[in-house]
Amino acid sequence: MITVGLTACSADPAETACCSHFVVQKDITMGKLFGTDGVRGEANRYPMNAEIAFAIGQAIVYQLKKEHARPRIVIGKDTRISGYMLESSLESGITSMGGNPYLLGVLPTPGIAFIVQSMRAQAGLVISASHNPYQDNGIKIFSGTGFKLSDDQEEAIENMMLSNSLHSLVPPVRDMGQAFRLEDANGRYIVFLKNTFPRDLSIEGMKIVLDTANGATYRIAPDTFWELGADVEVIHNTPNGININDSCGSQHTDDLKQEVLRSGATIGLAFDGDGDRLIAVDEQGNEISGDQILLICAMMLKKDARLKNNLLVSTVMSNLGLRIACKRYDVSYHASRVGDRYVLEDMLRLGSVIGGEDSGHMLFLDHHTTGDGIITALQLIAAMLRSGKPLSELAGLMDIYPQKLINVEVQSKPDVSTIPEIMEAIRSAELELGDDGRVLVRYSGTQNMCRIMVEGPSVRITEACCQEIADTVRSILGEETESAP
Repeated sequence: MITVGLTACSADPAETACCSHFVVQKDITMGKLFGTDGVRGEANRYPMNAEIAFAIGQAIVYQLKKEHARPRIVIGKDTRISGYMLESSLESGITSMGGNPYLLGVLPTPGIAFIVQSMRAQAGLVISASHNPYQDNGIKIFSGTGFKLSDDQEEAIENMMLSNSLHSLVPPVRDMGQAFRLEDANGRYIVFLKNTFPRDLSIEGMKIVLDTANGATYRIAPDTFWELGADVEVIHNTPNGININDSCGSQHTDDLKQEVLRSGATIGLAFDGDGDRLIAVDEQGNEISGDQILLICAMMLKKDARLKNNLLVSTVMSNLGLRIACKRYDVSYHASRVGDRYVLEDMLRLGSVIGGEDSGHMLFLDHHTTGDGIITALQLIAAMLRSGKPLSELAGLMDIYPQKLINVEVQSKPDVSTIPEIMEAIRSAELELGDDGRVLVRYSGTQNMCRIMVEGPSVRITEACCQEIADTVRSILGEETESAP
């Protein structure tokens, strides 16, 4: 299926066709099972049901058996109640096709990527829907190198699943696999995390408040910072299967802000449900965005002569202030398509060691192969200690331009550029913004949602333009569900 969204300019003119303030970008998606971050949907409903999980397990093993007689595949999950069902189904699919699954239990997504590499397994499966509510779940796949699978690799697995041939490919009973439980995964991962923090720095006695979103970091994060000597306080660390991301974590920082101010903490750190995102709160109770964290950490790398190719990679959704700040501090900037896989692809292609999204998903390739909220937190604290400045002062490295994001739930994802009413609303907003803003309209790769983002010269103009486009999209395609500044 080919969908067309509106995004900012890409470096590759072959992929885009420029208009005045936006670009019409064609995003080719498989549309059946795999999206921009694996398979995702409402748990216990197609495509996130036991049958699909079973088939994924079978298809992965069959593909891996071309090079490995007995593929070893690690499986980890976040704290959603549906994780048990999907874990059992994946385990059954893997063993039925002759692979050996290794069950890690609850572990952050980047921890699963690490375990895949450290035990030299052939693949890793993550059961999580990241920042989504508990009703959703997902399955994403890491290769043996610790990187997420490419679109082509996922397509090969999907095609095999949809071919209805898996049942005829299973081996005889004597060649079925066995399941194992890896008991020390948490400890291995904590050691890895601590080793990413500079040995010449110390957080001994630093007051830190953690919000673990009732998710996968609820044990790992407190133990990591405690072992490094910090004075740790934790909120939202009592998962019950249905409270993951519920008014907490990286998308909801009000409780964290209050606790930082009450406790007099140096910093507050909010993770999402699967632990690959970080949003911070400074000592004054102000939220620090992903864009600000990226810049702070990039400037530390630049000062230490470790900013490879003097390059920071972000996405078209990043605040205009990040681009302006990069220019001010002589840091090269590249905007990728939205989605951490595309950020990673551009980082590898262009030779960058730091990149990410304003949502808090950041990659430090000199430390890990994927986004890791705890590693991001450790690098941010290192930047504070290196500079000798509080987080509130470092946040001032960039000015945040007024930005409005409205998410509209849609029933379908037609080519936006073919809908005259929506295009007229966009053109009207462009005229209002002039040269001092931009419009971005795109479909979510993981949800039935259209995202409208507007940046402009003032809050009033920005919000009015964004609301006008959102109202138009809602009237034609769906219903507005969420709004964020």
